[in-house]
Amino acid sequence: MNSTVTIRELKRDKCNFVLRGVNLGFANSFRRTMMADIPTVAIDLVEFESNTTVLPDEFIAHRLGMIPLVSTNCDESMKYTRECDCVEGCSLCMIELRIDFRCDRPGTTMNITSNHLEIRPMPDNWGPGNTGEELAKRTPEFGIPVSKSKDFSGFPILIASLRKGQELKVRCYAKKGIAKDHAKWSPCTAVGFEYDPYNKLRHTSYWFETDKAAEWPLSPNAAEEDAPLDDEPFDYDAEPDRFYYNVETDGSLTAKEVVLKALADMRSRAATIVFNIDNPPTSDAMDISEAPMAQMPLPTRAANGSYASPSTGWGTSPNGSGSGTGGQGTGWASPNVTAAGGWAV
Repeated sequence: MNSTVTIRELKRDKCNFVLRGVNLGFANSFRRTMMADIPTVAIDLVEFESNTTVLPDEFIAHRLGMIPLVSTNCDESMKYTRECDCVEGCSLCMIELRIDFRCDRPGTTMNITSNHLEIRPMPDNWGPGNTGEELAKRTPEFGIPVSKSKDFSGFPILIASLRKGQELKVRCYAKKGIAKDHAKWSPCTAVGFEYDPYNKLRHTSYWFETDKAAEWPLSPNAAEEDAPLDDEPFDYDAEPDRFYYNVETDGSLTAKEVVLKALADMRSRAATIVFNIDNPPTSDAMDISEAPMAQMPLPTRAANGSYASPSTGWGTSPNGSGSGTGGQGTGWASPNVTAAGGWAV
């Protein structure tokens, strides 16, 4: 059976669809990939020059890190810092944002929000071999807070409130990452996932007090499937074939981008596995697992109980002097030889 996708709703930050023709393992991997394997840009380093607000530095830094930034085409338009050749950060792997505000009006409160973050140019101190082609793939809004993008219609995120005489001056550095490293890099706020709404497969054990139907109401997805009969026998070989997704993003990427990039990532990984199976790596020059072991000659035991190599000896005995091919005064003393020294038992 060929896999099919039925899109029931598509908005900039929301996609509701039905996936058919795949098994449960693939469907769940698809969900996890959308949540944790799509790269985005988020603030990862914050330098405080002045903070006289009532909030500590760590609190503000955490808030700044969770602000979603526009990350369109992030996988091609920005490098990971661990892969960049620069020394202290450059325009290919970092984006600098700043906040510099002071409240001087008495009796008023100044709210510092995500809209106050301003992008500052990073130095182009690229490493050797870099051409800066990533910069050409960025959109004009790349790296700015989502609340400042032209398609945003909500409210900005509050960072701190200032009273008269209070100041907040920080430098922020945004980096590319994935949610497996930290949740701030996840493009999704939620990924709804459901299959078998009637629980025909009995993968869910219902716990209820009085009425199961009232305490476990059916989801809207139940309208997509036929209700089971009361006397219908249980099918032990049945497997789910319809999976219902409801993907919501934080605005850093559109819902369409998240779905398509997740499928592309899974396809790339599967292709890598197939290629490595069909083309096993050749043995490495440093691999000694299959190399013949060198035959080391066994040591011989002298009359006084010491041991020596049959060819060059084991070196000078701790309680003797000189070296040779065996005999007294050479080799390491046996623990049970006391007349010639050695270790007493």
